[in-house]
Amino acid sequence: MGRKVLALGEVRDGVIRHVSFEAIAAGKVIAEDGEVIGVLFGENANNLAEEMISYGATRVLTVDEEKLKTYSSDGYTQAMMAIIQKEKPEGIIIGHTAQGKDLAPYLASKLDTGLVSDAIDLKNENDNIIFTRPIFSGKAFEKKIIIDGMVFATIRPNNIPPLEKDESLSGDIQSVKVDIKDLRTVIKEIVRKTSGGLDLSEAKVIVAGGRGVKSAEGFKVLEELADILDGAVGASRGACDSEYCDYSLQIGQTGKVVTPDLYIACGISGAIQHLAGMSNSKILVAINKDPEANIFKVADYGIVGDLFEIVPLLIEELKKELVNA
Repeated sequence: MGRKVLALGEVRDGVIRHVSFEAIAAGKVIAEDGEVIGVLFGENANNLAEEMISYGATRVLTVDEEKLKTYSSDGYTQAMMAIIQKEKPEGIIIGHTAQGKDLAPYLASKLDTGLVSDAIDLKNENDNIIFTRPIFSGKAFEKKIIIDGMVFATIRPNNIPPLEKDESLSGDIQSVKVDIKDLRTVIKEIVRKTSGGLDLSEAKVIVAGGRGVKSAEGFKVLEELADILDGAVGASRGACDSEYCDYSLQIGQTGKVVTPDLYIACGISGAIQHLAGMSNSKILVAINKDPEANIFKVADYGIVGDLFEIVPLLIEELKKELVNA
């Protein structure tokens, strides 16, 4: 029996985040022969809705409301509750982003339903939905089985492959009027303290530096390598504590959890707290002067040497490959 599933799209700087398309793919697994309804909030939502259709949404509901221009838990919850009451879905999927981690529990309490958070995989077996999620900082995994009732989950970015984009797909786009009122929080200004570039949680390639980078200046060569690979720059807590870079780049147990296709660890020893944030990377390359560094125990490829000699060589070779491509 098919289900009706809502997949909430997240917009940043006028662009739909990639995890929104992963949410649609997850919704398809839950819905089976039912429908996956994309949901978009904020100004210009109607203009972005077609992209959700091209990634597999059956139809898209938009709320083009000034008060939803920036995220607030009050505003988004009111809008979501209005759509839920209208559509009466059997499932809801939201990205496990900063926004999703704030919104989903609030919604779950309003709906008096359970929530599976930070899922990295899901299957539909005989109409039972089986989610896999990491526990104990990624040292173990548990399965959550939903046998009846609402299927409500957040999914970790860069884990569930989106469907292939097909711009020939068509679906209805409907604007929904929602009266947003009594907001307890009003966003006046958003100030981002970050190095810019790709979002770490969605990057396919990450070049990360640790204490071995030695200085803020040392991160420049990592930034150059990341640019060539269309990747993002990350850091260990040690590098952040040493003020080599901003804490917005921190990866680990007390930082961001990432799952890129390629993770290049430069001058990172491999403390368990850091590994907790990147151990699910598909390929891990470690560069470290210490052959006994813990990072080599988990790396797929290891290079023993000075990162300031090795990384420039990698950059030089990659530039040659790009010229010859």
